[in-house]
Amino acid sequence: MNKVILMGRLTRDPEVRYSQGDNPIAVSRYSLAVNRRFKRDGDPDADFINCVAFGKQGEFAEKFLKKGLMICISGRIQVRSYDDQSGQKRWVTEVVVEEQDFAESKSSFESRMKTESANPSDTSINNSNEDISALMDDIDDDDLPF
Repeated sequence: MNKVILMGRLTRDPEVRYSQGDNPIAVSRYSLAVNRRFKRDGDPDADFINCVAFGKQGEFAEKFLKKGLMICISGRIQVRSYDDQSGQKRWVTEVVVEEQDFAESKSSFESRMKTESANPSDTSINNSNEDISALMDDIDDDDLPF
């Protein structure tokens, strides 16, 4: 089984291109900064995971996803290779997105972006527990399926 579930923040706006041919499809590429649960001294706090979304998922990414937004994705890991301009074989590992959902409310994202633009020296990303708590505050008990 090849199944991946990630939650993290977009490190940049998605880069979207359309395939050639009679029925062009959207191909969206972005990377997620996924916080590490446990950290050792000197190790990075996050992993940066490359993701690619095709078709409707790619169009969704183009329209709604922005740098800094927290999202949750599920998909599969894909490893591919290509020859670069100098003839060297290069390997790429990425997540092919099957589903992507918002992991924070629009108002929370917009207020955080305003705060960060007003205080450019304070560009820290909240830890996952704080983000989940803020998200849970925006949900009514009536919206829960149980």
